[in-house]
Amino acid sequence: MNAIIKRQTAPEAGNHVVILIKEKKKLDTGFFTAEELDFIHKSLNEDNESVTVNQYRRTVTVQLIKKKKQESAVLEAMRKAGDRIATQVNKLKGEILYIQAGDFFIEALALAEGAVLGNYQFLKYRTQSEKERNTLKTIAINSRKAKDENISQMNITCEAVCRARDLVNEPQNSLNSEQLASAFRQMGKQAGLSVEVLNKSKIEKLGMGGLLAVNKGSVIPPTFTIMEWKPSNAVNSKPYVLVGKGVVYDTGGLSLKPTANSMEDMKCDMSGAATVGCTLVAVAKMKLPLHVVGLIPSTDNRPGGDAYTPGDVITMYSGKTVEVLNTDAEGRMILADALHYAKQYNPKLVLEFSTLTGSAAVAIGSYGIVFMGNADSRIKEKLNRCAEHVYERLVEFPFWDEYDELIKSDIADIKNIGGRDGGAITAGKFLAHFTDYPFVHFDIAGPAFVKRPDSYRGKYATGVGVRLLISFLQSAK
Repeated sequence: MNAIIKRQTAPEAGNHVVILIKEKKKLDTGFFTAEELDFIHKSLNEDNESVTVNQYRRTVTVQLIKKKKQESAVLEAMRKAGDRIATQVNKLKGEILYIQAGDFFIEALALAEGAVLGNYQFLKYRTQSEKERNTLKTIAINSRKAKDENISQMNITCEAVCRARDLVNEPQNSLNSEQLASAFRQMGKQAGLSVEVLNKSKIEKLGMGGLLAVNKGSVIPPTFTIMEWKPSNAVNSKPYVLVGKGVVYDTGGLSLKPTANSMEDMKCDMSGAATVGCTLVAVAKMKLPLHVVGLIPSTDNRPGGDAYTPGDVITMYSGKTVEVLNTDAEGRMILADALHYAKQYNPKLVLEFSTLTGSAAVAIGSYGIVFMGNADSRIKEKLNRCAEHVYERLVEFPFWDEYDELIKSDIADIKNIGGRDGGAITAGKFLAHFTDYPFVHFDIAGPAFVKRPDSYRGKYATGVGVRLLISFLQSAK
């Protein structure tokens, strides 16, 4: 179990302490000797926002909240400070980090968020896990402005991110398409969600040609998971629909991934599914007054058996025909069926998350999320504000009509790749062919799985998109 956040009115013996201040002269002197105060005042400066004093049984860290141009940058600095301080506490085998926050509750909550997320570990397959396990269990906040609802929702959010990371970090030999659906069913049941899993027989009856085509090379059948939160007090008459790509492992199919080391991390190709499923669970646990639906098509993509081939023409669930030119462009094939399925809900807005293209990762790296779509500017502006607030920043790519020309096929309605140029955009354009509602596509290929530690985002699965979606849905109440 990961660390949790709670309220606490005073530090207890053995608690490691953080004191938040905006000015050095406002420092609470009750924690320090005169000598320590002199050291702190000399150490805090433009280049040094944090000073730690070792007081034998505990450490006391003074964290300066520096004014920045944007509040989001202040909160991000606090999250990174929380990760750094949590690492320090774990090295000292501490269990409780106490934050003396005064009026700075929002900043304290961000610091606590960074500490909890930075404290995450995936130790399931480590035989010496108990020796390696972090000791930090509680982040306690003392603030005059603390609100229990905010703390509860932050705990739920952090839990959702960590659950998403667990799913993505899980190797595919322990998490195939059926096991992923089972995990969502179990999580949903615990949270009070309605969860239905369509098996291969039902998928065949519906005629989901894209999902079935990608699955042809696998010995594990596909699944299509439908998660729904529909409280009696929902304020939206039309639901928000979230769609997540659930390719549990991607070899590229017969268009086998050609480059060195390009396949070893492909268990992460279901990051979009993890984002959507874990967000739905968080929405239910928060009891948000919103009708929200999650759709997760899932399979692996392998070159075995009767695998679909370059040159095949596939009839999709919508009836549209697709010429397959590259079997490694499989995510858009299964998502297309899910997006057409979403039409039956007459959705207010559809938000789709997927590790869809290397082009998006090449364009902006792991620093943000590529997004595009036909939703109006007000929705995009709100998404951008929420993304900035949680620092899962968005970069909008153009969605011009000219890109549609690149996916026209000579023998079918469209083809599943448009060439090297504008690859991330033509992938989004392909998806748009299966929508007739406000739609935004998020390509999380860059930030979903990182190869080196990135502060509180950690190493490997980051759970990206969960915090963004929760923030957006909270604002939609």
